[in-house]
Amino acid sequence: MRKLKKYKSTPFMAKDSHYDKEAADYAVMFIESLCHTKGTWAGKPFELIDWQEQIIRDIFGTLKPNGYRQFNTAYVEIPKKMGKSELAAAVALLLTCGDGEERAEVYGCAADRQQASIVFEVAADMIRMCPALNRRCKILSATKRIVYLPTNSFYQVLSAEAYSKHGFNIHGVVFDELHTQPNRKLFDVMTKGSGDARMQPLYFLITTAGTDTKSICYETHQKAKDILAGRKIDPTFYPVIYGADESDDWTDPKVWKKANPSLGITVGIDKVKAACESAKQNPAEENSFRQLRLNQWVKQAVRWMSMEKWDKCAFVTDEDDLEGRVCYGGLDLSSTTDITAFVLVFPPMDEDDKYIILPYFWIPEENMAQRVNRDHVPYDLWERQGFLQTTEGNVVHYGYIEKFIENLGERFNIREIAFDRWGAVQMVQNLEGMGFTVVPFGQGFKDMSPPTKELMKLVLEERIAHGGHPVLRWMMDNVCARTDPAGNVKMDKEKSTEKIDGAVATVMALDRAIRCGNDNGESVYDTRGLLFI
Repeated sequence: MRKLKKYKSTPFMAKDSHYDKEAADYAVMFIESLCHTKGTWAGKPFELIDWQEQIIRDIFGTLKPNGYRQFNTAYVEIPKKMGKSELAAAVALLLTCGDGEERAEVYGCAADRQQASIVFEVAADMIRMCPALNRRCKILSATKRIVYLPTNSFYQVLSAEAYSKHGFNIHGVVFDELHTQPNRKLFDVMTKGSGDARMQPLYFLITTAGTDTKSICYETHQKAKDILAGRKIDPTFYPVIYGADESDDWTDPKVWKKANPSLGITVGIDKVKAACESAKQNPAEENSFRQLRLNQWVKQAVRWMSMEKWDKCAFVTDEDDLEGRVCYGGLDLSSTTDITAFVLVFPPMDEDDKYIILPYFWIPEENMAQRVNRDHVPYDLWERQGFLQTTEGNVVHYGYIEKFIENLGERFNIREIAFDRWGAVQMVQNLEGMGFTVVPFGQGFKDMSPPTKELMKLVLEERIAHGGHPVLRWMMDNVCARTDPAGNVKMDKEKSTEKIDGAVATVMALDRAIRCGNDNGESVYDTRGLLFI
């Protein structure tokens, strides 16, 4: 067992706080008096691994001048099989039985009753295996409640499916697998104001990375990252994130060690290696490996575009060199308060040339700051860098975009503009009035599948040049694809958690560029038929 050799105080300790060794020792001693409950470890003393002890000492030993704990929220994000549930159960028991709080109310929260009962069962088994606690506690299995008789404190299981909205006087909350919460209701009820009557409530949030970037877990994850990076300061919030960085090589054993602090103790390296080999063979498994084993936030359950492959196509493009050349546009208007995308695709001049992509994006000026805070997406930075434009007001100004496309038409030979036939009737008429050929483009499998497959093929062959445009890259990374039984593929707006308008506009423009080319001659589809990948 790897033990903590020398404790070093947390860098997040406030200036007026101090480390109380006695308080920390007590918390560690309490937990280590418990026993493990599962597998090969069952019945053995709960010896804290070095990283676990560090967390316990930081939380329970960092005290304010008044003698109460500095941190009241701890966010621990860590891959699976690292001993999360055991640690969560031990903390729940410490808060219920060992914190000296009269009539303490401690709640174990999870997404559903089954998940919530996991930590409860571990806590109940820990009590049964510890004679001192067993004498003093009452386990009510039917209601999923543990009562500590000397102080009349209790530990109660709650799920997102069933909870009352008021009446809590919380001393502690243990949220297991926060990323599985279906919404933020339970979290808000438990953390907003319900512990105000207590002197040192503790919200212990423990989770693996998730996939939904609009969730309460991702919001808390972002806050933890900002505090770790020094962008935010919150002396009551204690962040711990074990995981691989986006730029890390997910197949590298060094990265596995970095992300899994209990590797070789609670989970064997051979297990991780086998999971990695399986993920290499099957790309659909890559995301679950990265999410569960390396604790990375992967955006969708199945990511369509490999960003590594996309980034290899970031060949420099110069707008001025393209003046006068034949190109095709794709227009995705989205809703009026959203991003509008217009993408030009230039077909290759010869066999050695590439398909060149020029994307343009617009966003309403008034709600940009609000969206930056809400979505955690750097729209403001992109605007300053010139990759995104704003239109006046709080909705996208279509007149401005029409004028912009008209100016583009003076610089480039825009043969056709493809658009989503749902919506944009007025704008289409206006563009036709300007002399553009505007073609409706269906969003079903029939129309979308051939160019979507073609885009993937061109990216893999490095026959696309997109200049590394950051907004388009972000949208490509957001794409979640849907496949029908016949093997047709299309980008799915509903499944994709973030914006993909630029990717859809690119596919539409690419379709027209492939079909019509530079000379409006025959299409690659005519000579070769549809491509099935």
